[in-house]
Amino acid sequence: MTDHDDNFDHATGKTTTGHSWDGIKELNTPLPRWWVLTFYACIVWAVGYWIVYPAWPLLWGYTTGVAHYSSRADVAVELANLEKIRGDKMVTLGAAPLADIEKDPALLALARARGKTVFGDNCAPCHGSGGAGAKGFPNLNDDDWLWGGSLEAIHKTIQFGARSGHANAHEGAMLAFGRDGMLKKPEIVTVANFVRSLAGLPTAAGYKAEAGQKLFADNCASCHGDAGKGNPEMGAPNLTDNIWLYGSDEATIVETVTNGRTGVMPAWVGRLDPATIKALTVYVHSLGGGQ
Repeated sequence: MTDHDDNFDHATGKTTTGHSWDGIKELNTPLPRWWVLTFYACIVWAVGYWIVYPAWPLLWGYTTGVAHYSSRADVAVELANLEKIRGDKMVTLGAAPLADIEKDPALLALARARGKTVFGDNCAPCHGSGGAGAKGFPNLNDDDWLWGGSLEAIHKTIQFGARSGHANAHEGAMLAFGRDGMLKKPEIVTVANFVRSLAGLPTAAGYKAEAGQKLFADNCASCHGDAGKGNPEMGAPNLTDNIWLYGSDEATIVETVTNGRTGVMPAWVGRLDPATIKALTVYVHSLGGGQ
């Protein structure tokens, strides 16, 4: 048998590469010419792309290409053009008092449209796309507000935040009664059950209401009020409405009383322009829970 015969597959009438696995021969079938030409064309196109557009990362930057193209620059131009279109309307919105914005249908529509976009970009990661909140992040659709739900109160909160580090930020915080040694574990459990009772929730077996009431009066009433109705000036929540930021089960309340809560709301002043903050204020107020 000749070498030609060894490299020839009689069943298909084609030559083979000479490789064989378990008696199966590998046919020597060239790629279609159109496929090869397309492959080479893609290589040429890729080289051209590397030259014309930014492509290769460097130690301290990247190659900019001969065209110096930047998608970020394109977005900046588009945003600038959009601001030109909004221009006078946003100036009017920024100059109008908050209450007047809600009374003017045109300004209200502009504020809600602008506010919805800004909310989605900046607030939704914490409060949810519809403002329904999550554990540790307030629901903006109900009428339960830590710092007040009026237009002015919402405006201040958005501007300066809470515990954000800004000089005008809200600063109230839930103390760590257990961690700092102000209350012992049995006392914390007792006051936690008293807090549950304020909202009409069942209490643990053996719970002593009188002891819980005294502990609450001595340690909690100064912020939450004697009846537990809360205090927006201090960011102290209403404990009687059965709306809970972190949860209402005994273990969660015990955790809160033991270690405190110090959630942070960022300050948006300086990051958003005044007119946009007004639009965001009106949008949040219009979600359904504004006072």
